[in-house]
Amino acid sequence: MFALDGKIALVTGASRGIGRAIAQVLAEQGARVVVAFASQEAAANEVVSALCAAGKQAEAVQLDVSDSARVDAVIADVVKRHGKLDLMVANAGMSVDALLLRLKDEDLDRMLAVNLRGAMACARAAIKTMMRARTGRVVFLTSVVGEMGNAGQSGYAATKAALIGVTRSLAREVGSRGITVNAVAPGFIDTDMTSSIQGDTRAAVEKQIPLGRIGTPADVAAAVAFLCSDEAAYVTGHVLRVNGGMYT
Repeated sequence: MFALDGKIALVTGASRGIGRAIAQVLAEQGARVVVAFASQEAAANEVVSALCAAGKQAEAVQLDVSDSARVDAVIADVVKRHGKLDLMVANAGMSVDALLLRLKDEDLDRMLAVNLRGAMACARAAIKTMMRARTGRVVFLTSVVGEMGNAGQSGYAATKAALIGVTRSLAREVGSRGITVNAVAPGFIDTDMTSSIQGDTRAAVEKQIPLGRIGTPADVAAAVAFLCSDEAAYVTGHVLRVNGGMYT
């Protein structure tokens, strides 16, 4: 189940955290994974080395998703070398936390460029080849914050909420070509981004989660693997919540 043998996958922001876990599980299911990174080349190479040592197929590529021309070039190169791109997982993201009264324009612009415009650029470039093949999977990583909101994250929430709209609209645009478009909305996940939240604050977050624990990157990666699989062929335009019941 969820076999991805022979599939070519590109995962953005795959050098650490959720992106790394996604790259690992897709490779474990048989896909050849392109591990895309913005700046952490050493970490991306570690991911690739570990996967190759385990007998899996992986390669690393530098990709700042806010650069649309670079996105087009990287995906065109992947298709040229491998003949196709089956799975596009737009995971790269960033957050600048600030109350809206204090949110700087440049910080909002950067979040929009990476979280929203970058994800859309990846999907746009990927579906060009998927439409010709009449098959493909696009998965966006949104967030529970994009659905329920969170004080101090108005900008971040806006970008993630917008991705939900993109997911539902693009699913309607490309469904007739055999392409599914879905989103995964993680809740509070134990990553570098959340590692600084400890003590009473972390305990307070855990109390909001019916399952009583912080999520792991593997929890999210499993959901992505499902949406990339043949078993999810009739699922599109859907937002799959992986939040332990934090928001339903």
